[in-house]
Amino acid sequence: MNEVPSTELVVESQPPARRRIDLWAAQLGVAVVNLTARWPARARRSLARVLGDLGWALAASRRRVTLANLKACFPELDDAGRRRLGRRLFRNLAGATVDHSVLWKGSLQQIERLVRVDGVEHVHDPANRPLILLAPHFVGLDAGGVRVTTLWRAVTIYARQSNPVWDRWLAHGRSRFIQPVLIARRGADLRAAVRAMREGLPFYYLPDIDGGDSNSIFVPFMGMPTATLPMVSRLARMTGARVMMTVTEQTEDGYLMHLEPPWDDFPGPSVEHDTARMNREIERWVRRLPDQYLWTHRRFKTRPAGEPSFY
Repeated sequence: MNEVPSTELVVESQPPARRRIDLWAAQLGVAVVNLTARWPARARRSLARVLGDLGWALAASRRRVTLANLKACFPELDDAGRRRLGRRLFRNLAGATVDHSVLWKGSLQQIERLVRVDGVEHVHDPANRPLILLAPHFVGLDAGGVRVTTLWRAVTIYARQSNPVWDRWLAHGRSRFIQPVLIARRGADLRAAVRAMREGLPFYYLPDIDGGDSNSIFVPFMGMPTATLPMVSRLARMTGARVMMTVTEQTEDGYLMHLEPPWDDFPGPSVEHDTARMNREIERWVRRLPDQYLWTHRRFKTRPAGEPSFY
């Protein structure tokens, strides 16, 4: 497989009228977000509160997924507490969406002011070993990804969007500075990622997705057996890569990308042991930033044999 993925889009079969509506809606959404590029951070946050509350009211399916996830992962919270947490998440997610105007259109200096970096010294390695930047699904994920491209050429796996308007917009923003190696998740051949890592490119990897029965193993996350991709352990064993947690926290005036020291004693005795450790590290950050983790995605969709559907 070539390192640069095909530009062919994954297009869902939809009636032509519905397809046109989706394209127009996406174009309107991009235009609205782009209008805020020169707004001060306070004004963007005010708009985000309105949009977040609107999303909480209207996006019923995502609201149900969020509340189901929070009920399972935070049993100590009552219904009112879970709803408050979910509503804060929707506001934070809206804020991250609006901030794409700066990430996608701002100058290098604006990006550096918007997304500060803590721990960049941990990236340096005298032995020049491969590096995995482990970036779980927090609302600042794209802010961190863009900031990485201002520092290094990197490799990452991305989800190709079915809507071509969103797909082009996202691809443009993620490739503005130092051109990354982008590998489409659907049909991804990890040999391209391994080659890039061995050539010295850090791998900005999103580990916390439900990859289904055939690709995952069940290890604990937030007190639940969770289908988890064991790719980090396998890549570390294959390449000798270091692994660093890379969490981008949304703050009052922007973002702070945390680059933690590489893990000691990794990989460990087994793939299962390593994957459970990875989930513990993600959980540590989830408990620190519970209203910034993307509870809107179906993290627990795949269940162990015999367990009922979670959603």
